[in-house]
Amino acid sequence: MRINYAAKTDVGMKRDNNEDNLLVFPEQNVFAVFDGMGGHAAGEVASAIAVNEVKEFFTLTGKDEEATWPFKADREKSYDENRAITAIKLANQRILEQSEQDGAKKNMGTTAVMVHFVERNGSGPRALVAHVGDSRVYLFRDGRLQRVTIDHSLVEEYLRLGKITAEEAKNFPQKNIILRALGQTKVVDVRHGLRRDDAGYSSEKLRPGLGRQEADRHCQRQRRDRQRHGDPHPVRGELSAPSTEERCTGWRVRRSSRVARTAPG
Repeated sequence: MRINYAAKTDVGMKRDNNEDNLLVFPEQNVFAVFDGMGGHAAGEVASAIAVNEVKEFFTLTGKDEEATWPFKADREKSYDENRAITAIKLANQRILEQSEQDGAKKNMGTTAVMVHFVERNGSGPRALVAHVGDSRVYLFRDGRLQRVTIDHSLVEEYLRLGKITAEEAKNFPQKNIILRALGQTKVVDVRHGLRRDDAGYSSEKLRPGLGRQEADRHCQRQRRDRQRHGDPHPVRGELSAPSTEERCTGWRVRRSSRVARTAPG
């Protein structure tokens, strides 16, 4: 399986430090974004811990599928589903341990969003998506951009319950409140799904100055612009923020059916 990819994070002009971290791990076909929170250096530490733990777990289990896991697997889920969920749960545990050891980092946390490309038993390639929080994954197919994940946020919950309309959500005063994150509770609910891999995926974390609907439109415009200019590899090139003031972190990946070595886009 060949993966073309590009990744970028930009702190923007409003902040001095970047609390976001990326995991680009083509050796295991794993791509993730972690958006830290907690102020000062705490958010940056939390997202960095998540990157390290997820990468180490995939490295370990990639070498030995019989390796002992820190959490019991769910028998109703596949090996790959359990592997992705366990990696994120392990990151949550490590963040909690670190925050308990250092009072300055108490309550630090991070969102998590991951895509893991798998291909087993001749069933064809699949994209396993797992996330906690409001960082997003998009699917680009037939010239259209589709949001795959559902935000674990207060505004998204109000929309789901019908308490507010999509128009009201644009100016919702508490739109930055998230309902799930790593590092907040010992038990974390990781939402996941397995999709047929037939197109390109991207993850974008666009910060508060950008509305969620506007974020969707921005990602859609970037994709269309690259196709309009005849770029045969829309994952390549620079990932740009919609505003130079706001923090922006993301990656884009595209699987090729050609047999070739994994190479950066």
